[in-house]
Amino acid sequence: SLYSNVCRSLFEKHTLLFSFLLTSRILMKEDKIDSNELKYLISGEGIVSKQISNPAPDWVNGRTWNEILCIQSLAKFANFANEFVDTSQDFKHIFDSNTPHREKLPGRWSRLNSFQKLLLLRCIRPDKLTDAIQCYVADNIGQRFVEPQTTDLRLVFKDSTPTSPLIFILSPGTDPSAELHKFAAEMKFTDKLSCVSLGQGQGPVVVKKVKEGMETGKWVFLQDYHLCPSSMSTLEQLVKQIDIDKVDKDFRLWLSSMPCAKFPVSILQNGCRFVLEPPKGIRANLLKSYTAMSDEFLCVSNKKREFRYLLFSLCLFHGVMLERKRFGSLGFNIPYEFSVADLKICMSQLQMFLHEYPATPFKILRYTAGELNYGGRVTDCWDRRCVMHILDDYYNENVLREGHKFDESGIYHQLHPDVKLSSYLEYIANLPTVDSPEIFGLHENANIAYGQRQAVQLLDGLASIQRVTSTERVASRKTIIECVSEHILSKIPAPFQIEEVMKQYPAKYEESLNTVLTQEVIRYNTLIHTVVSSLNTLHKALNGMVVMSQQLEEVCASLYENSVPKTWTNKAYSSLKSLAAWVDDLVERLSFIQRWITNGAPVVFW
Repeated sequence: SLYSNVCRSLFEKHTLLFSFLLTSRILMKEDKIDSNELKYLISGEGIVSKQISNPAPDWVNGRTWNEILCIQSLAKFANFANEFVDTSQDFKHIFDSNTPHREKLPGRWSRLNSFQKLLLLRCIRPDKLTDAIQCYVADNIGQRFVEPQTTDLRLVFKDSTPTSPLIFILSPGTDPSAELHKFAAEMKFTDKLSCVSLGQGQGPVVVKKVKEGMETGKWVFLQDYHLCPSSMSTLEQLVKQIDIDKVDKDFRLWLSSMPCAKFPVSILQNGCRFVLEPPKGIRANLLKSYTAMSDEFLCVSNKKREFRYLLFSLCLFHGVMLERKRFGSLGFNIPYEFSVADLKICMSQLQMFLHEYPATPFKILRYTAGELNYGGRVTDCWDRRCVMHILDDYYNENVLREGHKFDESGIYHQLHPDVKLSSYLEYIANLPTVDSPEIFGLHENANIAYGQRQAVQLLDGLASIQRVTSTERVASRKTIIECVSEHILSKIPAPFQIEEVMKQYPAKYEESLNTVLTQEVIRYNTLIHTVVSSLNTLHKALNGMVVMSQQLEEVCASLYENSVPKTWTNKAYSSLKSLAAWVDDLVERLSFIQRWITNGAPVVFW
């Protein structure tokens, strides 16, 4: 289907984005989604028209309360903040729930449709927004639109022709070579598969191999094409010149490349693209590891019992290492790209050491796996300590017992050492698809940071692909941008009088903070000038008084999407806040500087 063809060329993190975009466009055509509500879901908090005191500061933080105040601008949510004050305890039940997207809303808000409930979830529990969007897509267009799409080389090959290259889009830790060689063997093309590993100076080799393949009907596989940007234009011309009537019908051009800005657009457009990503989740990683095994491999060691127990421990450890990075700095200080090669070398060493030593050499196994194979990629000393500590739970005497539990819930445990491979696969298939932080040694709240990061990536992706689709949309967009710019201009104070500040707080050896104040005033004046001048110029451009430049277009888009324009961030301090929160933060910072100037150096500094 068209959906499957599109998804096989998308990374998994973009698949849900595409499915939700597809769902929202269909429902907007049926007038089931209001465009203003969609904009709020994507952009979030904006201008607060009326300030109301936070009724529950113990669990409703400032960002959440601002979202609640801003959502009142939507017709369906008029007076929501006032009603929230009266029913805050009912909403706290949703806030505390592990599945807030499945909870019933209190009072009249239970009559909201499923899309409008997403808006409230965005306010109260944004970490569960991704899960809620998955349910929303599944309920409206089907479960298959949220399930991972598998890439079958046979199906991709059927869609290809001698003039359409087959392109593996790589992600860190993936290598399609083994899969392609296996497919070539199935198609009886093993002897007609020519592989070229690209790098500096390989351009002439590429041209020679491709021309030879076109004449003899060979498959030509150009590996890591992103490493040879100098030959990209040559290959582009070579592919364009392929004559379908003259080229051998068996000829196929295979490419593997990381995402690269210099990759020829024409090859991408005409080629069959499919993304290769490592499995997501411990279940998928275990399934991939054991699918590649056989019953003979499980019996290869002379110590079958120890080998099987430690092999499962090792594969589970590998999955934990791969998945910890999704928790950001809670997982590792630095994200590491562990790969299948690390697992394979550990499996070989496990087999070898069990054969060579009479007793199980746990100390050697822990050193080779933790310090050399996996630890060889680790550069942070605290991360290395973490890896070794985790490995202790998987390489020890206790794991050599049937039924040994790797987590408190007992979901992950050892099987009987005499079972066949099919029993391992059946057990792995019944493992949960969503991993609990418990198996990683983390608290349940670790999922909150992960969920928030997922939601931000999803909404940023949606914001980046929004486009003007009608004249009515243009008019409303212009009105919103003008309203936002006027609101910002009304809040930003006038620049500081630098001469008076320097006179009042001269640079002295005894008062070093005077120099700090002067430098801060100069920096904030520069930022104020940038913000005010860009907004004034934008107002003129919107009314046709000056030409709309590329820089003003970017400012315009940022104001509409509730994000901070790049021209402002280049002159400002580091911040991850949305536009509305960033402006409020800037005003507070400027007020702090003004109090310093008026009342003298404060006791506590920003």
